[in-house]
Amino acid sequence: MAGSSDFDLYRPREEHDLLREAIRALATDKIAPRAAEIDETHEFPHDVLAALTASDFHAIHVPEEYGGAGGDALAACIVIEEVARVCASSSLIPAVNKLGSMPLILAGSEEIKQAYLPRLARGEGMFSYALSEPGAGSDAGGMTTKAVRDGDDWVLDGAKRWITNAGVSEYYTVMVLTDPEKRTHGGITAFVVEKGDEGFSFGAPERKLGIQGSPTRELYFDNVRIPDSRRIGEVGEGFAIAMQTLDHTRVTIGAQAVGIAQGALDAAAAYAKERSQFGKAIAEFQGIQFMLADMAMKLEAARQLVYVAAAKSERNDADLTFFGAAAKCFASDAAMEITTDAVQVLGGYGYVKDYPVERMMRDAKITQIYEGTNQVQRIVMARKLLEQY
Repeated sequence: MAGSSDFDLYRPREEHDLLREAIRALATDKIAPRAAEIDETHEFPHDVLAALTASDFHAIHVPEEYGGAGGDALAACIVIEEVARVCASSSLIPAVNKLGSMPLILAGSEEIKQAYLPRLARGEGMFSYALSEPGAGSDAGGMTTKAVRDGDDWVLDGAKRWITNAGVSEYYTVMVLTDPEKRTHGGITAFVVEKGDEGFSFGAPERKLGIQGSPTRELYFDNVRIPDSRRIGEVGEGFAIAMQTLDHTRVTIGAQAVGIAQGALDAAAAYAKERSQFGKAIAEFQGIQFMLADMAMKLEAARQLVYVAAAKSERNDADLTFFGAAAKCFASDAAMEITTDAVQVLGGYGYVKDYPVERMMRDAKITQIYEGTNQVQRIVMARKLLEQY
């Protein structure tokens, strides 16, 4: 079995270890000192974007033939994990760049890939992903935003909601109705909309529990005219492209959750060794030791599931849908538990903003919700499981 098992296909290689060292150094030096301020001011960290771009960490997944670093799925997870370890808001830069551009990589024509992927790789603009609407969240088929063909163009009307990095990103992959009768069965098509397109605008930033440095806004389309060359895939393939994209990118949300949880465990363990009560460090009390042990156990289980799913993403395995959902679901549930326990370890100090764990607990919550709630992930897993019987 040695040398031929799946373990060889997902265990980090030397290049991944070197990548981790590099991104951890950048995160520690450039991002960690800014994390609390980013959370407090609710401002997008343009300086962090610049630092990530300078090192090709902003969109490491872009293939080399389009000017990117050509990082595999595990490399993307490592970057997101290490940035999330210090600042979840900042980790959404590489995560959402992958989410927004993955439809082009999976289904775009060579023309549209050449038009946008090199720009993303050069850091000329970020990509966002627009599927959800005010009345269509888990039920994507309930969308009402539409595109009507007009000669060689399409005219878009409607609104999208919960769009990460909206207003900052230059490019938006948007799923819209092109046949209201067919809907998810061939009635949805994907397009690229650019920030400067006439009739395209943004709502006010949402007031959120966490990820405060990543703007979440509505997108408004008022007779937005775009050429057919900006269509991703064939007409009617949009829903399939959207779901295929999420199979891959849910793995990165699992990586983000792992990073947040790792940051919380680091803070809790360090505090437990420094904080004294009853004449000794609280780390010497078995109750605290058991909490830390459980946190570490859940974290490592989550990390290994994410890495396995990353390997399956890279190979586009037939069971990726199950593993992508499982990695996202398990890791985000674990992150919520671990960050909550980290607050408990710190006690009253964990509840105040002088320490990072309350921010990490707030940031962890969204990982259970976006890119499909964990209830939806369980539906996805159950369907795939029952197909085998």
